[in-house]
Amino acid sequence: MDTQLLRDLVNIDSPSGYTQEACQFVYDTLSEWGLKPDFTAKGAVVCNLGANPKLVVAAHVDTLGGIVSHLNPNGTLRISNVGGLLLPSFEGSYVRVHTLSGKTYTGTFLLDNPAIHVNRESGAKKREITNMHIRIDEEVENLEDLQKLGVSIGDFVCFEPHYTETPSGFIKSKFMDNKASCFVLFELARLLKDKQVPVQLFFSNYEEVGHGAATGYADSIEEMLCLDMAVVGDQQAGRETLCSICAKDSSGPYDYGMRKELVRLAEQKKIAYCQDIYPFYGSDGSAALRAGNDFRVGLIGMGVSASHGIERTHKKGIQATIDLCMAYIEENYG
Repeated sequence: MDTQLLRDLVNIDSPSGYTQEACQFVYDTLSEWGLKPDFTAKGAVVCNLGANPKLVVAAHVDTLGGIVSHLNPNGTLRISNVGGLLLPSFEGSYVRVHTLSGKTYTGTFLLDNPAIHVNRESGAKKREITNMHIRIDEEVENLEDLQKLGVSIGDFVCFEPHYTETPSGFIKSKFMDNKASCFVLFELARLLKDKQVPVQLFFSNYEEVGHGAATGYADSIEEMLCLDMAVVGDQQAGRETLCSICAKDSSGPYDYGMRKELVRLAEQKKIAYCQDIYPFYGSDGSAALRAGNDFRVGLIGMGVSASHGIERTHKKGIQATIDLCMAYIEENYG
């Protein structure tokens, strides 16, 4: 499996609200393959693989991140989180601060007064967004120094993903949720670009804040196959090497008929899978249904360990997700 596109996409900063470069990358990649993608008004990327698409396959390109919320008197920055950051996992991360004027500054996300030689309670302190800061890599000591750099409230803070592949097939990186699923969409586009199937690909860009896939589809859509990371953890069936088929998440059950068909195909094609329920989870499928779209929705995805933290998945889980998508499309739309 050539995962260069995944690596490239992961390394493009794209927290919700700052996804223009990542979406342009998606648009350009699909265009290079001879497809005709388009942008929605919100900046998501849609691409029809044939006329009058009946099925939309969706994944989200946006990630977790932050926005500068306050310039501290000592030259550090407070942030407001974008999406549900698992703060202990993000502590110590290198960041990039993107200003409105187009300048980029590097920095580090730290606990306030983090030195153990000064603050003996630093190890035990509960991490909260209100007691953490960005230490910017410039000679700044006060508010005026920050202002001279052009740093201001509203600037986006993007976390370094630290993408790494292991010889054993694991991919560990921030933002496998959900760029691993975007890679699956790329593979579907590559495999189906010459087949003229009634399928639309949808790269949403506001999933982490709840409204990514609320709208923007072709009027002809009758069902959505939503791709998102599958939960791995205690009392969960999912594994990084499997494709999970979600029966229910915090928004309620997914379409029973689609789930039954996905399970049948996984067993028939001997695709490594499990069924699972996600207790604290919502997806683009949730957003689409809550927006009132009248189509069926199913949810699948590769297992991702340590979600919203230092995540990890496996090439086997990604391939199983590709295989199940292809099986569903070939069975119903081929």
